[in-house]
Amino acid sequence: MIERSVAGLYEHDFHAWANEQAGLLRAGKLAAVDRAHVAEEIESMGRGERRELVNRLVVLLLHLLKWRFQAERQGNSWRLTIKEQRILLRSHLEDNPSLKSQINWAITQAYQLALIEAERETGLPESTFPVICPFRFDQMLDNGFWPEAAGSD
Repeated sequence: MIERSVAGLYEHDFHAWANEQAGLLRAGKLAAVDRAHVAEEIESMGRGERRELVNRLVVLLLHLLKWRFQAERQGNSWRLTIKEQRILLRSHLEDNPSLKSQINWAITQAYQLALIEAERETGLPESTFPVICPFRFDQMLDNGFWPEAAGSD
């Protein structure tokens, strides 16, 4: 009966369920904890942090690509977006240092998405952009790094 009500609470009022589970854990009432759903939620949180890493990289890479391949349109908005994403990305990695081991995977995922968005936003053909990310991770985070316009390398 308790299992059914806990599962029902999980399904119908996640907020109440989460607060109840936190209270049970703090009180040391481990036998009463909805272990399966708690484990699922913890794993989901980890995946969410990984998604956040990829999302931050997508925005940063998109604006670095636009900066490089539409140099004539460079402006304060793009510059500020790049600065903002660098700060947010560094902060996210400081909060989640284990994600550093997944940087190469995340860059690969993010670059694929950034290419699609760059083609959409710039109107430039896909063939304009490098197939592989042209920026190193240290460059992406470097406040002094601003990609040279395409053709001026």
